Amino acid sequence: MSDLFAAPADQRHQPLAARLRPATLDEYVGQQHLVGQGKPLRRALEQGQLHSMILWGPPGTGKTTLALLLARHVSATFVTMSAVLAGVKDIRAEVERARERLGAGQRTVLFVDEVHRFNKSQQDAFLPHVEDGTVIFIGATTENPSFELNNALLSRARVYRLQSLQREDLGRLLDSALQHEVMADVLLGSEAREALLDQVDGDARRLLNLLEVAADLARGDAGEGETAEMTPDLLRELFRDSLRRFDKGGDIFYDQISALHKSVRGSDPDATLYWFARMLDGGADPLYIARRVVRMASEDIGNADPRALRLALDAWEVQERLGSPEGELAIAQALVYLAVAAKSNAVYKAYNSARRFVESHPTDEVPMHLRNAPTKLMKQEGHGADYRYAHDFPDAYVAGENYMPTSVPDTRFYTPAPRGLEIRIAEKLASLRQRDKDSDWHR
Repeated sequence: MSDLFAAPADQRHQPLAARLRPATLDEYVGQQHLVGQGKPLRRALEQGQLHSMILWGPPGTGKTTLALLLARHVSATFVTMSAVLAGVKDIRAEVERARERLGAGQRTVLFVDEVHRFNKSQQDAFLPHVEDGTVIFIGATTENPSFELNNALLSRARVYRLQSLQREDLGRLLDSALQHEVMADVLLGSEAREALLDQVDGDARRLLNLLEVAADLARGDAGEGETAEMTPDLLRELFRDSLRRFDKGGDIFYDQISALHKSVRGSDPDATLYWFARMLDGGADPLYIARRVVRMASEDIGNADPRALRLALDAWEVQERLGSPEGELAIAQALVYLAVAAKSNAVYKAYNSARRFVESHPTDEVPMHLRNAPTKLMKQEGHGADYRYAHDFPDAYVAGENYMPTSVPDTRFYTPAPRGLEIRIAEKLASLRQRDKDSDWHR
């Protein structure tokens, strides 16, 4: 645990991101939808009403910096706690110190980074002290709070969504960093500047960290008396093994998977390829994407074009057997086919409907004529009696036969969509059901 309002340490060894941390909200870069003039968080601060909150957003969007500035704005002691390292005992100790400060007229902002890593008992330990105002609780998370945090904690803290920084914001931050004294001996040309902004995906911390590393490399490459220039070639070498932001376990992952799936469902092959390329560029596992493509083939194409499922499975197998880049190309082929294929979710809906029906109805016995009869005793008990073998009838169809339990009413789960092969399936089902109606035999 640490108090960030304590006397600063020697800054010569601090990362550039720490040295450039703003001192006021007016210097804060980005998130103007929260802290701009007239916006909700700014209005609350101007009224001296700092409240407990959850700051939710991607890495490098300024969650820690914003929390620090909020505490400073209301002259509260700012204490940080890591959810990775702290336990209930640590929470209680910090709360006790906050209570002592409050008795002396000093408020405490308790900032918990990666708050989603706290378990239920740890989260519950905050509740009474947030409730009675002993601490102003600010949690930071990259994960969706509605999935990761207790409802009791969420009900006591307002959630603010932080957004990835826009290119203009990053540009201002980069220009400010280049004017800092530690960057006085390096040069960044316009082409290299644009390349650096292209690489960071709205992440301010990543921008400053890459800038600092690039500056060190440039200094190492510069000869005696030469200017240390961060050239495009130097940056390309730095970026070569540097992946864009893609959190395999977090919201960015699920948002991009969702965008890919919805692009396929929406029959847009270009958007489909874009999101596929974005995910690969960010380090997503192609095998995971291949598995999701199989899901798409069943859920959104279904029997409108059964070839889609086979092509998806083939692409998965190619990725398993050959790896990259051949496998990725096969996945791309399958994705494009799925995007332009006829769409039907009829089987998906029918399956879910059948599941709900079974869950909500009593367990019915299998009708005697449908039971297996492998032994003489079972035959004597009537298993399989009067079963009519479909292949003995015209078109292998027994008109009027019932395959449901007798207590289940006439129920239809599957309704083919009027697209692709399901048009013909619907025609066949309509013909068979008419034959049932015309039949003189009903079980």
